[in-house]
Amino acid sequence: MFSRILLLLPALMALASCARPGAGERRLALADLRDKIEGGWAGQMIGVSFGAPTEFRYREQIIEGDLPPWTPDRVTEALNQDDLYVDMTFAQVLDDKGLDATTADFGEMFREARYSLWHANLAARRALRRGVPAEQAGAPRYNAHANDIDFQIESDFIGLMCPGLPRASNDLCWRAGRVMNYGDGIYGGMFVSGMYAAAFFESDPRKVVEAGLACLPPQSPYGLLIADVLAWSRQHPDDWKQVWRLIEEKWNQREPCPDGALKPFNIDAKLNGAYIALGLWYGQGDFARTLDVSTRAGQDSDCNPSNAAGILGVMLGYRQIPDIWKSGIPAIADHKFRFTNFSFRTIVESTEKRAIAMVQRHGGRLAGETLVIPPQAPEAARLEIWDDYGSPVERIAHTDPRWKWTGPWQLREVSSAPGAANVRVADSKGAAAEIAFEGVGAILTGHYLPAGGKADVYLDGKLHQTVDVYPDEGGVKRGESVWHAFGLANGKHTLRLVVRGEPHPDSKGAEIVLDDLVVFR
Repeated sequence: MFSRILLLLPALMALASCARPGAGERRLALADLRDKIEGGWAGQMIGVSFGAPTEFRYREQIIEGDLPPWTPDRVTEALNQDDLYVDMTFAQVLDDKGLDATTADFGEMFREARYSLWHANLAARRALRRGVPAEQAGAPRYNAHANDIDFQIESDFIGLMCPGLPRASNDLCWRAGRVMNYGDGIYGGMFVSGMYAAAFFESDPRKVVEAGLACLPPQSPYGLLIADVLAWSRQHPDDWKQVWRLIEEKWNQREPCPDGALKPFNIDAKLNGAYIALGLWYGQGDFARTLDVSTRAGQDSDCNPSNAAGILGVMLGYRQIPDIWKSGIPAIADHKFRFTNFSFRTIVESTEKRAIAMVQRHGGRLAGETLVIPPQAPEAARLEIWDDYGSPVERIAHTDPRWKWTGPWQLREVSSAPGAANVRVADSKGAAAEIAFEGVGAILTGHYLPAGGKADVYLDGKLHQTVDVYPDEGGVKRGESVWHAFGLANGKHTLRLVVRGEPHPDSKGAEIVLDDLVVFR
């Protein structure tokens, strides 16, 4: 008898080991998992709706005075916000292709998307439709908006399906974020997603911000900025406005976006990410206070409270979000978000299924009505930087005498949001614009428009690229990159654009619209 027990002992020990939680394992009841996922999506909806009236109306300034009063019915606006519908169409790729969806899979969806886009997203979709591989569509060679906020505001779906799994979150960010961003632009998504991943098990917003930072390479500009925010916040624990001023002084100087370089407008991922951190840090877990700070910091003041409130929504869970903020959601819970197949209810269900599958993929399991999640500490992503080539130092307007105009160029006022702009326009074959500049890079800015045509761009006497200014969607897009190049030899260069007089295949005309040249040194 004793010998039989000895023979059975290893098997009994193995069974006992399976029954016990592993070292560092965390458990989350499925009801709580759903509650937190509901809180995350609800927080995004509330945050973007709360901040929408002030979006980019306050640039390089804190919003003082009263904010637009909140009423629960305002959350309906979230159904039409790109912060939500672009986020959800990326989530749809995972539902269709599975957890191993590739950058090419995300790019295929994005190339065919019919919604309006801006900045890095617009540049990426244009590149994809012109044959650039998805893995390169966000790279600075093809995308002058590589550091912009786009992936940061669309990455929530990743963190929400990676409870306690920051390394899994980073891996998915590399695959999805590559489509429209690069370097700091991708790190913005990693920072946000890493905070979501931590929020499932952490009640201290400061530790959540630290967990997001741990996902980033510390040498990256994004990582350095958030580290500064954390250090300054400890020095000024009761004065977020002083920290905001320190952020502006040190970090609001090098915006490379063609629409924002050397201007108050700043859609840089890391600067706006700092405002998310401010909202969470100084919000101290209070929903209203978190919204208030992340909105009053200005710039992209609907996206930032959307991210901050989404992360806090996971920390609190939907049940603990105050009714004044969430009571408008039940009435629209079955309404589909624009351009998607998802309603609030169905995106929660989809996210919950993917979260369970992701946990199982990484060694976790279901134990009855409990999700058992293996330990996974944050790990810094590999370092990827492109904007160390230089900083924008000058914008040479088309009215500057350094420009040489050949052929029938016209001065024209083109109307587009946020207002009319005077530009140079030509559609005749051979019309040319030439300018000399000194630096390591440049962006030739202009408008994309429905009548946009093609042009050849010569750099230092050699054909560098054939470009077009058709936006691939209705309306005019101003302040865009007609042509750009970075990492040039430091010195004097000559840029010459020659109008081809040819339309893009889908265009109504052959016009080229030029505004100015942004020079980098």
